[in-house]
Amino acid sequence: MRAAVGALRFAFGVISGFASVAGLLALVGLYGVVSYVVDRRRRELAIRSALGADPAAVVRLVLREAAGVTACGVVVGALGAVVAGRALGAALSDVRPWDPLTLVAVTGLVLAGSAAAALIPALRAARSDVLGGLRTE
Repeated sequence: MRAAVGALRFAFGVISGFASVAGLLALVGLYGVVSYVVDRRRRELAIRSALGADPAAVVRLVLREAAGVTACGVVVGALGAVVAGRALGAALSDVRPWDPLTLVAVTGLVLAGSAAAALIPALRAARSDVLGGLRTE
């Protein structure tokens, strides 16, 4: 019995480790994409700032776009989790098809992580030099 529980605990640890690395890679990827988009839109953001947009408006603009992408990913991921949960529930008798608390907790964690990953480039965009941004082509 202890060997079986130990094997399950080890498998759970390995799966949790891979899931954590995958989540971290997704956040790093989101940071990279948002940084790239901010860099490509540097001139536009500089024009907005020159025309009177305050830094908070620039941050909101960048975060709103990142939130849209994140929301699409969360919806697809939640639907995938429900479908996978039902498949596991049919295959295993003691597994609940989906747990609302887990789904909400993971969704909140993903939203918070993606907001933090997008906040760094958004703040950098808000603090960027307006004249330098207008000179770039």
